[in-house]
Amino acid sequence: MHRILDGVRVLDLTQFFSGPQATLYLAGLGAEVIRIDSPATAATVAHAPPYAGPHGVALERQSPDDLGVNFLKRSRGKKAICLDLKQAEGRELFLRLVEKADVVVENFSVGVMARLGVDYAAVAKRNPRIVYCALTGYGSTGPDAGLKAYDVTVQAAAGLMSVTGLPGQPPMKAGTALSDAISGAFAMSGVVAALYDREKTGVGQFVDVSMIDCLFSLLFDDPIDWYERLGIPVRQGNRILRFSPVNTYQAADGWVVLGAATTAQWRGMLQVIGRADLLDDPDWSRVEWRLANNAAVDRVVQEWATALTVAEAVERVRAAGAIAAAIHGPDELANWPHLRARGMYETLGHPTLGNLDGVGAPGFPLKFSNAETGYRSPAALPRTHTHEVLTDLLDLDTSEIARLEAAGVI
Repeated sequence: MHRILDGVRVLDLTQFFSGPQATLYLAGLGAEVIRIDSPATAATVAHAPPYAGPHGVALERQSPDDLGVNFLKRSRGKKAICLDLKQAEGRELFLRLVEKADVVVENFSVGVMARLGVDYAAVAKRNPRIVYCALTGYGSTGPDAGLKAYDVTVQAAAGLMSVTGLPGQPPMKAGTALSDAISGAFAMSGVVAALYDREKTGVGQFVDVSMIDCLFSLLFDDPIDWYERLGIPVRQGNRILRFSPVNTYQAADGWVVLGAATTAQWRGMLQVIGRADLLDDPDWSRVEWRLANNAAVDRVVQEWATALTVAEAVERVRAAGAIAAAIHGPDELANWPHLRARGMYETLGHPTLGNLDGVGAPGFPLKFSNAETGYRSPAALPRTHTHEVLTDLLDLDTSEIARLEAAGVI
């Protein structure tokens, strides 16, 4: 089958997580993604803990072949070259590549690309069809546009930490770098939308993606600005405010999520937990009452769950048509047949060692009936494709490439 972004060339100037996540998704859709590293930092790009290599995963390098796990995951399906954009020759080579490209993605702080002379204005002048995506913490406009951003500061500023955690307890961040991952997905969709628009208009455009905007847009679906005015704690723990019960409960051998989102599910759950006496109770049968008295509802469900294993509780509640799920940890995820069947748990590849047994990586999350997706190659070491790209795209000969290498341009 074909690949949706076959023939689309992406120049990838990203670093850390959010930007590489965006270009990883574009590679998964079939784009030719060319990662551009700085010659000054190329030696360190692939070397950040934790490391993966012939001896597994460790916080310290155990062999010369050990590479950063995150580098190996985020650089799959991409080519790798070096260019020094601080040198005039490096900038010109980049702009020549822009003439042969469809997309530029960068996640530098606002103003950096302009100072280098390769911002959207300069790039669009060389190629009006270019789609230029800038992924920043606070966006390219607004009074806070110049602030640096990290996942934890974005989770704080966008409000996620304020609603995460237990009532009366300190705010908490999500367990992973959620704002980076989410904004990478938004950036991918923005690039694809701009490419689609280019088919109609013939010109590219600037795609401005803010980590704050992306996270806030998902968070503000609920009326969190009204919680306190309604007498409701902003931090709800593992509850879902619209339903009761929905929570985590301790079973005999672990924790489980159980709940009911509809009247039919609640009635089915009451039968399962042995509380048919509450089926027609004028209070317990109304979700409004259960929401106001959620602690009492939780106690009833918890008393039932205590005597059962997680598997037993999940099986019985699901059989009643209600909500139930085991809480999977890393080991359960690695051994979950469903993830394997969906191609979502893959063995991580290494550029020199092949597949690293026992080290997992996420597959591409979108599936299509008539197109192939996924990552066709492991992460490429810095400089791997410099000669290939400069020869094939810019027609440079071997002597010119050698001169640029000696000058530190590539």
